[in-house]
Amino acid sequence: MPLRRRWMVNFLCLVVLLAVVAGVTAQDYNNGGEDEEEEKPSFKAQEACNGAFLTYTFTERAKEYPRTKNATAQAYAFKATATVLNTMTDDLKAWQMFVGFQHKEILVSVGGAVLLDGTDLPANASTGVTFAGYPMADLLNSIETAGDLTQIQAQIDITGTQFGVKPPGTPMPKTIKLSNPGFRCPTPTRKESVMYVCCVKDPKFKGKKANATRYLPRQKADLTIAYDVLQAFGNNYMAQVTIDNWSPISRLDSWNLTWEWKRGEFIYNMRGAYTLNKEGPACVYSPAAGYYKDFDFTPVYSCEKRPIVVDLPPEREKDNAIGNIPFCCKNGTLLPPTMDESMSRAVFQMQVYKLPPDLNRTALYPPQNWRITGKLNPHYACGQPMRVSPMVFPDATGLMSSTPAVASWQVACNITRPKKRAAKCCVSFSAYYNDSVVPCNTCACGCGNDTATCDPDARAMLLPPEALLVPFDNRTAKARAWAKIKHRRVTNPMPCADNCGLSINWHIMNNYKSGWAARITIFNWQDYTFKDWFAAVTMGDHYSGYENVYSFNGTRMGAPFNNTIFMQGLPGLTYLEPITDGRTPADPRVPGKQQSVISFKRKDAPNINIAKGEGFPKRLYFDGEECALPETIPKASSARRRAAAPASLGQIVVAVVLVMVVDSLCL
Repeated sequence: MPLRRRWMVNFLCLVVLLAVVAGVTAQDYNNGGEDEEEEKPSFKAQEACNGAFLTYTFTERAKEYPRTKNATAQAYAFKATATVLNTMTDDLKAWQMFVGFQHKEILVSVGGAVLLDGTDLPANASTGVTFAGYPMADLLNSIETAGDLTQIQAQIDITGTQFGVKPPGTPMPKTIKLSNPGFRCPTPTRKESVMYVCCVKDPKFKGKKANATRYLPRQKADLTIAYDVLQAFGNNYMAQVTIDNWSPISRLDSWNLTWEWKRGEFIYNMRGAYTLNKEGPACVYSPAAGYYKDFDFTPVYSCEKRPIVVDLPPEREKDNAIGNIPFCCKNGTLLPPTMDESMSRAVFQMQVYKLPPDLNRTALYPPQNWRITGKLNPHYACGQPMRVSPMVFPDATGLMSSTPAVASWQVACNITRPKKRAAKCCVSFSAYYNDSVVPCNTCACGCGNDTATCDPDARAMLLPPEALLVPFDNRTAKARAWAKIKHRRVTNPMPCADNCGLSINWHIMNNYKSGWAARITIFNWQDYTFKDWFAAVTMGDHYSGYENVYSFNGTRMGAPFNNTIFMQGLPGLTYLEPITDGRTPADPRVPGKQQSVISFKRKDAPNINIAKGEGFPKRLYFDGEECALPETIPKASSARRRAAAPASLGQIVVAVVLVMVVDSLCL
């Protein structure tokens, strides 16, 4: 081939090769531009964020058994990842992230965090859930860590089950946000399987003054639990647990305290309390036995992941082996501080052993998922432990010096009332102007398993006053006879019982020119004695007319329980006795009973209309439990709507004396 032609061929080949390379490069560049465009929005938002940058990424899912044709009922196993990144100049203390799940999600495992409310896994998260940091509860700032992601970012690995969104749809949550107070989060941005948002500090938020230390301030709550490490060693430490009841109208009886060990810890010894299951010999099968091979587990208190701790009885208070702890040994009773401050605190100590890799003095982690329950007590929702400044204790030698704890955490618990939870006590209404009693609502404290022979949806039948003195099972004949006298219809089957072990009757006694009076009667239908009982009655606007409680010790309460009267038994009457047998085997059982008259002055509440039912309480509590109120109030008949004749002070005193005499003779 001539040289010129060969040169032309080579030139053409080179042009074609360059064109191909240019095309491939352009295609790669365009593809790269598309990938960059996908990551660009979230990356830009993260770079511009000065606060907390939150993300939620849905990664994968697979169809579960059973397989169904109904798409909304088909279950899918899914995995997702959430992150919290601190982009501020300040540390983010005790971070909390809310994820608004909406597809009937059930969380099976969570890594890098715990559920804020301490719910056990698997947990129903269909209405959303809040995650709290664990083991990294605080996120440091980038400036003081040189941008180390392991210290400024937390990652939550989520595995669970969701329903109803079949592929190619992506089951994303409604929203994500930072739940820490003082932060403002806009609507999150969603791009396919990724959701992100930048939460910034709210300039209008007025929080407490920042501590000079790096610890969070102690919280105010209905009940708090302090976890203080008193001594720290290589493989174990001594901890003190302090329970404080701060609510003025709540109490705990026979409290049970439980938590979850997250790092394999076990309780070697305790003082001031004990575990229900003391299973030292069973510890040889626990993970701890694999490390402590020559350890004698016989005296060990508990190797359970969720131990149940209870209080000691009073007779063990001075026991040198398990007692001698201040504020211990009350049989699990925590009274409100309004009654006795010395009885509103419980303390116990325990020696905790650790497992690798926490075998040094500073590797201290509190247990998580705290719960506390009692008998006929409010329901408490407890948050996760928050690191606070070390508690300071007086010196054990009696000198004027003080000793701080090695480390301290606080658990805040507040009273909640779950929607599905039934009440534990109920109230009935009656009045002098109506001869019928409005009883407790049907199934006020739950229906139980008796709905086969009764109607759980029927309204409770009106009763004659004497029916309140007999158990519900013995009221059937009285209710039927009273309905016949009053020409009222009787449902078939009849309404179910209220199933309440404790009931309270509020009776309007009279209404005179200068005031009015009511009588409160407490009935105990259980084989249980209420010691140091108390009740709290929240009235309406006529609370200002409250004058006196005659057979109880009554006091006015302040905020936040405005318009509330606090009542407790007088000395010698602090026990509400249990139900007892009748005088003969044929007689119905007799409930334990306490009764008192409460007087009100019209001078301070002149506009109250007793005939219209304004003399009944808005809320009523017994031993901290809110009781169920009737749906209706007694109505005044036309013949009795005229105001009662004015009564003198002597007549009122006589009425009170008669009530007390009848009270002592009736039962």
